[in-house]
Amino acid sequence: MALATYDPGAEPSRDRDLAVLARALRDAGADAAAVHWDDPAADWAGYDLVVIRSTWDYSWRAAEFAAWVAKTGEVTRLANPADVVRWNTDKRYIGDLARAGVPVVPTAYLAPGDPVEGALPVAHEYVVKPTSGAGARFAARYTPDLWETAVRHVERMHAEGFTAMVQPFVTSIDTEGERALQFFGGRLLHASRKGAVLTPGTAYDADKIAHPDLVPWTPTEAELTVAERALAAVPGAPELLYARVDLVTGEDGRPCVMELELVEPNLFLWLHPESLPHVVDAILAAATR
Repeated sequence: MALATYDPGAEPSRDRDLAVLARALRDAGADAAAVHWDDPAADWAGYDLVVIRSTWDYSWRAAEFAAWVAKTGEVTRLANPADVVRWNTDKRYIGDLARAGVPVVPTAYLAPGDPVEGALPVAHEYVVKPTSGAGARFAARYTPDLWETAVRHVERMHAEGFTAMVQPFVTSIDTEGERALQFFGGRLLHASRKGAVLTPGTAYDADKIAHPDLVPWTPTEAELTVAERALAAVPGAPELLYARVDLVTGEDGRPCVMELELVEPNLFLWLHPESLPHVVDAILAAATR
């Protein structure tokens, strides 16, 4: 099996779990290797299973990644399935979740060519980010008085072909953070809480810490219910090997979905080492199913 990852070049990989997971799979009897998803020499048909683990540069190479997903899904078993990956790489899926009755952070979209005038909030703080993005890249939060800066941000994304998302800034994030509920093999694996990623005044093109102040978290019954509703709303009810549901507390005091990550979520096994055996078992089961 292959664990698909990104090519870090001369830098160390940012996936702290990758080597540990590959070694654990090999110790369990699997022929497992970490493979760069864009390696032209990779023979994807030679694997019984390709698990998308940390293809963390895909969002700036969306067309290339989509082509790789389609091709790989045709020649071997891909986890998660290609249809799921295609749906989830475009954050307009949040609108699909909302239409299915899942509580989500309210989201508006501005595609290239859409007028920005009148589209940005004037009464509250808000967040602008691309529908294709990861690690808070091209994301920033604005107060209404920073309208001109926010417009330039949207125009920059439009110039590069990105659709912009506009969401109200959820104020509870500054005090309660976000909760990430990780599912693997069809059940809750573990949960974590992280601090606010976007801080006031940080430029959209600045480097950001994707998961600041990460600590283990015990999800509430309400959080688990919302996460399960989000997973049940994925089109086609596919069998998912893995999923991460990021939740925040909405203005009504109830949990709502900030993001549903079905492509390449960080597993945080370094924070939850007790989860490694279950991840290994679930991957082995998927490879032989």
